[in-house]
Amino acid sequence: MTYETRADLGGRPGYGPVVPEPEHERFHAEWEKRALALTLAMGATGEWNLDMSRSARETLADYATSSYYAIWVKGLARLLVQRGLATDEEIATGRAITPPRTVRRVLHENEVAETLAKGSSTLREPAAPARFGVGDRVRTQPQQPDHHTRLPGYARGRTGRVEHVRGVHVFPDANAQGLGEQPQWLYTVTFDGRELWGADGDASLRVSIDAWEPYLEAAP
Repeated sequence: MTYETRADLGGRPGYGPVVPEPEHERFHAEWEKRALALTLAMGATGEWNLDMSRSARETLADYATSSYYAIWVKGLARLLVQRGLATDEEIATGRAITPPRTVRRVLHENEVAETLAKGSSTLREPAAPARFGVGDRVRTQPQQPDHHTRLPGYARGRTGRVEHVRGVHVFPDANAQGLGEQPQWLYTVTFDGRELWGADGDASLRVSIDAWEPYLEAAP
């Protein structure tokens, strides 16, 4: 199975230039508003975590060719079936067939604004000192893992320099698999264009990614 992220697409040829859209244009169709509302409401039930939802979306077979909110809808449908909250037939027909299952929490209309404004921090207390510091040269892990990861494919096996130490945060690779938060130190690592894309890269280009400590090893 191929695991991709939106960041992966930015590092691969064939997708053309990025065309910025006006900031105030958040939706292109009415159904996209409903897609956002459904995804947020179901996420608030506690049946899955943020990293599980990302994994469900980013492992879709047609991820790279689907629109933004189409990916949200397809990912949500996958999670609903996985958790026994709906069946494939119910989703296909839009009709309830099996008795509903009780969820842990229901997000009511009068709670939406406060809940979204509050958010949920991923910052955790450190259990050990950071392995790397600002200015250290590091190399990312080269292998493609067999699970969801936040390390972009184009940055695997590349050498960069630590630009910031961001503290200890929930480790998405573990959290997406239901293995618990397993908090890890998080760093901003900067690479130059030639390191990422070889002779075709722009030597003056600098690309920064956020990388958890298990992604990194010391580089000479």
